[in-house]
Amino acid sequence: MRVAVVQVGYGDAEPVPERVERVAALVRAQAGHDLVVLPELWAPGGFAYREWQDRAEPVDGPVGQAMSAAARDAGVVLHAGSIIERPGGGEVGPDGHGLWNTSLVYGPDGGLLAAYRKVHRFGFGAGEPKLLDAGEDVVVVDLPLRDGGSVRAGLSTCYDLRFPELYRRQVDAGATLFVVPAAWPAARVRHWTLLAHARAVEDQCVVVACNTAGTHAGTEMGGHSQVVSAAGEALAMAGADEQVLSVDVDLDAVAAWREQFPVLRDRRL
Repeated sequence: MRVAVVQVGYGDAEPVPERVERVAALVRAQAGHDLVVLPELWAPGGFAYREWQDRAEPVDGPVGQAMSAAARDAGVVLHAGSIIERPGGGEVGPDGHGLWNTSLVYGPDGGLLAAYRKVHRFGFGAGEPKLLDAGEDVVVVDLPLRDGGSVRAGLSTCYDLRFPELYRRQVDAGATLFVVPAAWPAARVRHWTLLAHARAVEDQCVVVACNTAGTHAGTEMGGHSQVVSAAGEALAMAGADEQVLSVDVDLDAVAAWREQFPVLRDRRL
């Protein structure tokens, strides 16, 4: 499987429509990959809380339409990062906000393969918990590959990475790949790199972790997107600036490693 991790960098001065157009072009440039991954909330702004109400949109809104078209044009599976979702029909979650941090995954034909509403909201009572409803579903999806095969991927977002029980649920649902878009700040970037490796090692899954670069809403982003093998080897890692990683991942090595070092068989709880 050939993966492109697009570590988008942006600041407050870039208008959202221009950023969407620029990122769509970056996706189209990744033709020939099986999977392309974008960061969390790259369009509305990961820490741009004050803008989220105005920038919220349904799954089939402007960002979704642009990413669907880009996936189709490139002929790739696209994990389009996430949007601030405001569903049509006035849907409201248990916290009454009616907004979600929702990841979108498109197939090579541009069709929506999966949507995942972020379960763990960052902010300790402020930020996301104050503005967004929490997702309630564990999402695992079969992603088609160019050779006719597929890979079973678990979806999560940023702060989710701190909660290993979510990934155990995904492993139990058959995942061999975790895809994790993020808007993780530079102040805690060591946690980002460490936790991605931990999830790979403890669950014997490949981790594709795509972070944000740049500075917006007064927050410097951490970058350092990475692809980690099921054995915990860093296959590639970005720096702090906008960058595209192109990585060949041996999916057969996941089953081989699980057979060679069968730690998951020894689980008792």
